[in-house]
Amino acid sequence: MTKVSIVTDSSAYLPQEFIDRYGIHVVPLNVIWYGKTYRDGVDITADEFYDRLASASELPTTSQTNVFTYEQLFKELIDSGNSVLVLPISAGLSACLKSALDAKENFPGAPIEIMDTRLVAMALSFQVLVAARAAEAGANLMECKAAAEAAYEKIGVYFTVETLKYLYKGGRIGGAKHLFGTVLKIRPVLEIKDGKIELVESVVTTRKAVQRMIDLVERDINIKGYKQVHISVFHAGAQKPAEELLEEVNQRFNPVESIFSKVSPVIGTHTGPGTLSIAYMVE
Repeated sequence: MTKVSIVTDSSAYLPQEFIDRYGIHVVPLNVIWYGKTYRDGVDITADEFYDRLASASELPTTSQTNVFTYEQLFKELIDSGNSVLVLPISAGLSACLKSALDAKENFPGAPIEIMDTRLVAMALSFQVLVAARAAEAGANLMECKAAAEAAYEKIGVYFTVETLKYLYKGGRIGGAKHLFGTVLKIRPVLEIKDGKIELVESVVTTRKAVQRMIDLVERDINIKGYKQVHISVFHAGAQKPAEELLEEVNQRFNPVESIFSKVSPVIGTHTGPGTLSIAYMVE
């Protein structure tokens, strides 16, 4: 039976134990800083990145995975007799999807499927895990893709940032919201909706933002049908608050799976340090 290889990118920042467990292939995005290009998660770790970002005089920029990187990986996997399912960061946030599609054109007829996940970070990782677990169970390429597509409606993610300036400078959120956030010193609660970052509401303290995120997760999982829930808390240089948040959501939701992770450097470039996030997936 042909093996289905699952490919994602570093924006997912899935903990290494899951990458190793399921043989997931991760292509790095790029962080450009002071004229040097770093491969996300390869040349610079999340801890190194946030330590430097806190005192940086120049903000980094990012770039998508290039076509050549995908071509090399596709050739390796196809030559090994595998089929390939690519689950990149949302096309609404990066051009990685286009790079993968362009690379696929050089492999006419090859068993390669690429989909717009409309997700990022651990929300994307949950989708990746669904596909990887389907592949491990013996599903074929199209069955793995169908499983990933079906998982989208069961996944959600909320996050809060210390300031909107990083999202604003990176062009990920409008100028009016940036002004509202910086002048009034509010703490925004945001979500990934239809593949893009949207402002849900604003509160006045971090604690209220965290509580609101938890309440929103509870609302969503009840609407989607609460049977079993997978939860992930992930953060950008906010280890202790994130650990406290993880303990709180574990007690409140009793998840069947709980994953603690970090915001990748390439995503942290646009959210900034201090970001706290909750992703969930219901079954």
